[in-house]
Amino acid sequence: MSLLLNILWFILGGFVSGAAWILAGVILAITIVGLPWTPAAFRMAGFSCWPFGRVVVDRDAGAASLLLNILWFVLAGWWLALQHILLAAALAVTIIGIPFAWQHVKLAALALSPVGKAVVPA
Repeated sequence: MSLLLNILWFILGGFVSGAAWILAGVILAITIVGLPWTPAAFRMAGFSCWPFGRVVVDRDAGAASLLLNILWFVLAGWWLALQHILLAAALAVTIIGIPFAWQHVKLAALALSPVGKAVVPA
């Protein structure tokens, strides 16, 4: 079932979301200042393309991850998470959209603090 949902997700917007995160990762990698967030952007890209059957877990809870996540939250995380929450609310109105809404909630949680997280199979 998760394969079918991932295919539908990818066709109906996951490709665009994943491509945007890959572009963001490349831009962050080019700048020296954005280099610490590059792996998190690529992690978000993969999770944005194929979210069904995968979960986000804490990998590293060090001080550096905390500092990077605070900066990320202030500069970009809160409005990216807000976008995912608004999309989730719109999708949750229909019964068919509920699984997709849940994935947007998971993406919102990852968008708030992506550094120090890992995406693993469920």
